[in-house]
Amino acid sequence: MKELRIHGRGGQGAVTSAEMLALAAIEEGKFALAFPAFGPERRGAPVQAFVRTDDQQVKIRAEVRQPDAVIVLDPGLLAIVDVTSGLKDDGVLIVNTKKPPEAISALYNDKWPVATLDATAIAVATIGVNIVNTTMLGAIVRVTNVVELDSLINPLNNRFGNKADQNFEACRKAYEATICYARSALG
Repeated sequence: MKELRIHGRGGQGAVTSAEMLALAAIEEGKFALAFPAFGPERRGAPVQAFVRTDDQQVKIRAEVRQPDAVIVLDPGLLAIVDVTSGLKDDGVLIVNTKKPPEAISALYNDKWPVATLDATAIAVATIGVNIVNTTMLGAIVRVTNVVELDSLINPLNNRFGNKADQNFEACRKAYEATICYARSALG
């Protein structure tokens, strides 16, 4: 089973990202669950969304406490939320930031591989809005292989209609722009 935890802020689309990944997995014949964790928070408050995928039925409906991957939509959360809490030793951290992955990895003593991209710039240039949820899907797919990139096409079409092509293009650009870093692989 692959388990992912997405950190974002209310209104950034973390829940939509989780839903799109789950639907893409189902498109591939896998089993998947996606769900959020938030209370009465307001727009801009930290939120989490979770995704589980497997080749067998997924029955666990609890929060993902030991994720294989952690995705951070807003780099400002790194300073206020322990995004790596429970991240498996062989897990990976994927962050929307202008910083190189080495800089983010250093924040965590190079414990996990880190992938970064400037999803905000891609979203603004491609979709015309500063909402990175679908853009980050490309990075998630590139790093985790949880689904194939093309498996996102139908879920995006169903969700975004005439804006689906722009969202998929942002996804594809993010897939290509993601930079990975793992200190252990370098030395």
